[in-house]
Amino acid sequence: MTNDATYSGVKLGFIGVGNMGGALARAARKSVPGACIGLAGRTPEKVKTLTEELDCRASGAVGVAKWADYVFLGVKPQVMPELLAELRPELAERQDRFVLVTMAAGLAIARVRELAGGDYPVIRIMPNTPVAIGKGVILYTCGEGVTGEEERMFLEAMAGAGRFFALPERLMDAGAAVSGCGPAFVDLFLEALADGGVACGLPRAQAMELAIQTMTGSAKLVLRSGQHPGALKDAVCSPGGTTIQGVRTLEAAGFRSAVMEAVIAAYEKTLELK
Repeated sequence: MTNDATYSGVKLGFIGVGNMGGALARAARKSVPGACIGLAGRTPEKVKTLTEELDCRASGAVGVAKWADYVFLGVKPQVMPELLAELRPELAERQDRFVLVTMAAGLAIARVRELAGGDYPVIRIMPNTPVAIGKGVILYTCGEGVTGEEERMFLEAMAGAGRFFALPERLMDAGAAVSGCGPAFVDLFLEALADGGVACGLPRAQAMELAIQTMTGSAKLVLRSGQHPGALKDAVCSPGGTTIQGVRTLEAAGFRSAVMEAVIAAYEKTLELK
């Protein structure tokens, strides 16, 4: 947690404290004092529990809209019109500077501004589930009117969520198909890898632990070595050995094609949501 007594930064308000909204609020609390974090949500019990956990304030959606420097809109795309219709009067009355932060899949910055009823500065983000442990990938793009200082302060306040990657808005949906949907694809492979070990006689707990550590170590090796994954794969595949036979089986089953098609399908579904 931050040293609340020495903090003199921004106020963050989170409307929607489900899995993602709650994870982002927890990440913010690592560097922002509780007095500068406000929570709002449709489920009072969730808001109360998280408010007590983070020692922050429960403001209600309207309260957040009136008070926060960064107003996080953590609701689903289909709920956004209703939420912003409720908040429009409060946003219009504000005389101070504020930034809307949207994480709704498929909703462009221009659409968020339209629904909010003003040309407000908007930051669009697409986080993934590992933000819950501070290891997330968070794609972001700043709309027209967001200053460099506002971007800097936003990144500093939310640094506890993981790594932030700036993308032009036209690439946000494609990026989210990889980083946003990717954890589910990775989890599926991880489960299958462990299941293969079980089929060969390993106890399930050991098979899962081996699969997890193997996947974690392999990903870190790619990052730290800077080598292409294909080169690292080739280094494991000895001529006439066991690994190349496993790779051959995966290729015969269309493994790489299936992964590519999964990403493309997720991307196309995002386009449909628009």
